[in-house]
Amino acid sequence: MSDDRETAADAELIGRLRIIEEQPLETRAEAYAAVHDELARRLESGAATPTDE
Repeated sequence: MSDDRETAADAELIGRLRIIEEQPLETRAEAYAAVHDELARRLESGAATPTDE
């Protein structure tokens, strides 16, 4: 995997986390749980991401 692709994926996640951090605490907790669930599903499924091409 190239550094460019890793950086794009990192930037997307960081942007998403910044948006979550701006939310009220209760909403933030739910949003973090959703991110956790999504990442866990990706890991468990072994699904290829667009950056794996």
